[in-house]
Amino acid sequence: MNKQLIFRIAKALMLARWKQTMVAAIGVTFSITMFVTLLGFMNGLNDLLDDLILNRTAHIRLFNEVKPTPIQPIDKSITYRNTENFIGSVKPNRKKLELHNVSSIISSLKKDSRVIGVAPKITTQVFYNVGEIDMAGVINGIDPDVENQLFSFDQYVVEGNYLDITSIPNSIILGKVAAEKMLTELGDIIQVTTPKGNRMKLKVVGFFQSGLQDIDKVQSYASIKTTQKLLGKTNNYITDIQLKLTNIENAPKVAKEYEALYNVDATDIQTANAQFETGSSVRTLISYAVGITLLIVSGFGIYNILNMMIFEKMDSIAILKATGFSGREVKFVFITIGVLIGVVGGIFGLIFGFGFSVLIDNLPFNTAAMPTVTTFPVNYDPKFYLIGTAFSILTTYLAGYFPAQKASKVDPVDIIRGK
Repeated sequence: MNKQLIFRIAKALMLARWKQTMVAAIGVTFSITMFVTLLGFMNGLNDLLDDLILNRTAHIRLFNEVKPTPIQPIDKSITYRNTENFIGSVKPNRKKLELHNVSSIISSLKKDSRVIGVAPKITTQVFYNVGEIDMAGVINGIDPDVENQLFSFDQYVVEGNYLDITSIPNSIILGKVAAEKMLTELGDIIQVTTPKGNRMKLKVVGFFQSGLQDIDKVQSYASIKTTQKLLGKTNNYITDIQLKLTNIENAPKVAKEYEALYNVDATDIQTANAQFETGSSVRTLISYAVGITLLIVSGFGIYNILNMMIFEKMDSIAILKATGFSGREVKFVFITIGVLIGVVGGIFGLIFGFGFSVLIDNLPFNTAAMPTVTTFPVNYDPKFYLIGTAFSILTTYLAGYFPAQKASKVDPVDIIRGK
């Protein structure tokens, strides 16, 4: 088989019907362009939402949950051991919110190769005292350096410096919505009260904005030392330990292991954000489905064009066969036409797809909910371009194969006799 000759014949047939060839190539170009652009934009949006929720959430959280005692005194009674006991108004157990032996637990976790980082935390409900009105809120006592390292805390502090809660005694970073409701500015002094009646004046050194209004109107941040002082607790008082793992997929399994090992309650990121992850998966699936559908539709267009070309070039096919070309070689001619259309259309599609992605990436996108985001998000993952290339070649190959199979079976005697 003279491949160079076959390529020249395929080129001549394409140029002879250049308008049809161009329409087919434009169809592939459009499909690849939309495929790359759509996947880049949808996955960029997913990445943005992941940063907004998942990257701000610990892979595993260790804490003591308030829950009723599973075994009541009557269950221990020998008399009622084999009976069904119905108990009403069961009260929570006396287990304290603070974690015991927290220093030993943190030291042990840091030695675990599966753990990237450990962030101790204190979570407590408070009331922001605004004149005669008390607004419900939550103060998170954190180590700002560790919190920033693991959860990019500085990206959400829209005013002030997140390190000030450590360097300035009795200071607080307020949620943006809460600050607006209290008409508070940087440098103001606010008063907070704990549920047990402890009161403390705190200096506002920054504003926090996560993009979720329900969070920003209640949550605030202070140093661990300030929070311990507010609660009147000792230096080893910690209510939560946040963990980030090397592999997030192992979070459910590792959480159960730590729960049993340290006798604490543990929740993993998959359980805490199951609905969110499902939404991201569905959006990605839809974008892939739409993109692949576009490629298949363009494949049918190429199939129809090659079918018409074969019908119109029956005499040329007959001459090729009469001059010694085998059916296999004729089939290879038309497969080459299909693949060439796919390659040329695919290359332009990738170029235009990248160009549209860059254009979208530079479009301004300003919203008060996400102050750190200034343009539309786009993901430039190379796998989108590789998938687009593979599908363009595959669909055009299949679109060319079936008409080529038909051309290979043409009997030159019947064609010439008919002419």
